[in-house]
Amino acid sequence: MEVATESPHGCGNSSDTEEDRDSDTDFGPSKLGTKEYWEATYQNELETFKDVGDVGEIWFGEESMTRVLRWMDKTTIPENSAILDIGTGNGAFLVELAKHGYKNLTGIDYSPASVELARNVLQAEDLTDVTVKEMDFLNCQGELKDFDVCIDKGTFDAISLNPENAKEGKKLYVQAVKDALKDRGFFAITSCNWTKGQLLNRFSEGFEFVQELPTPSFQFGGKTGSSVAALIFKRVL
Repeated sequence: MEVATESPHGCGNSSDTEEDRDSDTDFGPSKLGTKEYWEATYQNELETFKDVGDVGEIWFGEESMTRVLRWMDKTTIPENSAILDIGTGNGAFLVELAKHGYKNLTGIDYSPASVELARNVLQAEDLTDVTVKEMDFLNCQGELKDFDVCIDKGTFDAISLNPENAKEGKKLYVQAVKDALKDRGFFAITSCNWTKGQLLNRFSEGFEFVQELPTPSFQFGGKTGSSVAALIFKRVL
């Protein structure tokens, strides 16, 4: 399955409906799956932030953060829950989580420029208690564990586009989420490349599907589909 278009932050939306995209077929390789691309992207955003204070693009838009925060409210996730933001980028979601009252926050990214940018953004908001680490989620070697909630907005998408090892990367990603979460911990994933059916298939072992979060839908060829999938899973042993 080929990605139809590419935005600067990795969202390759297609006009295919979920029924048409129900197999777990790999995408074609893309620069959006490389560390070099993201390091260059966040280096530019870091320089822009230092110059004019602009934090850069919010991956999937602010609504993507709002829908997860709304779910957390309804689920009554405690404010002291250990929360991991996988692929934190500019740290914008960490800022929103902190402003929402969450106190035990960690963000990781394999891009040094991303980590520096996120730290700068958090410092500008006077949020000094948030942890941001430079770390490759696929090779964290047990450093990440005992989280109550793990959140991903687009990182799994990027891993799926890696020109060199996407197939192995996806397997490592699933295992890394399992290792990072406590038993019965929650995993919230937002994807613009994978459908609900594909994500259910990918996270079928070691996870229990909880719910799908509402996202904008469209009609194409008489069928209804969605350009973004947002799902909640629960880690089960």
